[in-house]
Amino acid sequence: MFDYPVTLTPDDGTILVTFADVPEAITFGADEDEALLNAIDALETGLSFYVDARKPLPVVSQPAAGQKTVHPSALECAKLGVYQSMTDQGVKKAELARRLGWHMPQVDRLFDLRHASKLDQIEAAANVLGKHLLVRIE
Repeated sequence: MFDYPVTLTPDDGTILVTFADVPEAITFGADEDEALLNAIDALETGLSFYVDARKPLPVVSQPAAGQKTVHPSALECAKLGVYQSMTDQGVKKAELARRLGWHMPQVDRLFDLRHASKLDQIEAAANVLGKHLLVRIE
């Protein structure tokens, strides 16, 4: 769902990592493996800017043939999925808090990508938006 194409560019002995869909996400690595690992953190940070600014998340483009993709961790994907559902439905944080019977700081923590929210909280938020949280291992 949030599997963004990544561009890896050799840059003076390192690998520069950029995302066409998330221009705020930029990092590098000593080699491709390190660059891709660092790309996850850069992507999560870049996407957090959209959440903090209450802007719609960037649409994921189709990767070119052979182009690698990167996605946030599972917990962040779940949070982003709830956030995307909120923005799609035009639901504000205050309305989500009302529906859940939560205080605003609880909702703020739910959308803090660095906060280790519990899955049951994310699931509750998804449910009040008419969505379901699915977890699978591939």
